[in-house]
Amino acid sequence: MTTAGYGGGDAGLLGPGWAGSAAASATGDDAWLRALLDAEAALTRAQAALGLAPAGAAAAVTGAADPDRFDVTALAERARAGGNPVIPLVAELTAAAGPEYGPFVHRGATSQDIMDTAAMLVAARTLDLILTDLGRIAQALARTAAEHRDTPMPGRTLTQHAVPTTFGLKAAGWRSLVLDARDRMSGVRIALPAQLGGAAGTLAAFGAYGAGRPEQLPAAYARELGLAEPLLPWHTLRTPVADLAGCLAFAAGALGKVAVDVLTLSRTETGELSEGGGGGSSAMPHKANPVRATLVAAAARRAPQLAAVLYGSVVAEDERPAGAWHAEWEPLRDLLRAVGGAARDTAELTEGLRVHPDAMRRNLELTRGLVVSERLSAELAAVLGRDRARELLTDLARRAHAERRPLRDLLAEEASAGDSALQGVDLDDLTDPARYTGSAGVLTDRALERR
Repeated sequence: MTTAGYGGGDAGLLGPGWAGSAAASATGDDAWLRALLDAEAALTRAQAALGLAPAGAAAAVTGAADPDRFDVTALAERARAGGNPVIPLVAELTAAAGPEYGPFVHRGATSQDIMDTAAMLVAARTLDLILTDLGRIAQALARTAAEHRDTPMPGRTLTQHAVPTTFGLKAAGWRSLVLDARDRMSGVRIALPAQLGGAAGTLAAFGAYGAGRPEQLPAAYARELGLAEPLLPWHTLRTPVADLAGCLAFAAGALGKVAVDVLTLSRTETGELSEGGGGGSSAMPHKANPVRATLVAAAARRAPQLAAVLYGSVVAEDERPAGAWHAEWEPLRDLLRAVGGAARDTAELTEGLRVHPDAMRRNLELTRGLVVSERLSAELAAVLGRDRARELLTDLARRAHAERRPLRDLLAEEASAGDSALQGVDLDDLTDPARYTGSAGVLTDRALERR
């Protein structure tokens, strides 16, 4: 048995990262149909508000614009004839509005006005959902960062242990990226505009239908929809779509950063993190795979390519292009779905994340104290002189590896062997990774002040 799913049979079988998410419902064919009908009904209401259509037309068209009246599959098939679904939809909506008020459907508009406006409505509704999840993620990470403000762990650069850091600072860094994504997305959401220009962006048809000042109509239209008023018709001025591409791709990257760090730190041999509810394996019963992080990482890999298509459509010829705006619809939907699903999964991931401080401490000892060699270089230079300190630490680092002995013990032997300069040094303090996390705690506190 098959199901219509989110419209057109797409139930997300190959998209577990977004299947079942609120963003999936907000971007499905049924959601697009609703947005197209909302755009058409709002246009008639805006004209009625300016005295360009009777009040009865506004009521009749709004009443007729009921998604349950329309067969989305039939509309999709008929869209091939004109290249977009607005043309068959207008025909059906006109008939549904009746002979008296049907002529006021779509009056003065062009198909791109309605498609672009519907795209902004779908985007606005989906961004609202994503922003809610970003807020959940930020709250979860704030709690984690505060709890682990002083939990030491290895700092890693170019895949290798560098110097100690804290998990609190890492979580605070994740949160900072998420808040950057939230702020960028919020700015784009507020600015999403309605589209209204008529055939070539001059509003001429509205003047022909009796509007004394057609330039007032886009503002009335935007008010009906809860969208921003456009300064100009933007049929070939694709800033709104490019801004969507940018904020969504960045959000995917920000969430992806969290995911790839979790994936790396949850490896069996690392074991510093684990998901609250790992996924199983079809063949290996012992596994608890980091599935949430895996799906978020997959979305982050896809997002830049989807955004690239939207950026490419900025190059749109003439007053209305052939193919450029048509190319936006599917990647925009895919990008909204991918980021919406990733935000949902990251919220679940961060709210259930398990932190293992014992494993972090154990891993700090893997280099036998060499993780604090930067500190030792600075501290011992003041006692032994720079050249002597470098020579000694280079030799002891080699011995620590070769003899598989802690650096602290080797330094103690040097002191016992008669190096008087080392005898007054607190080796326990100098070689304890937990005492060389710099300003990590202060930086974490600073990051958590951001709201």
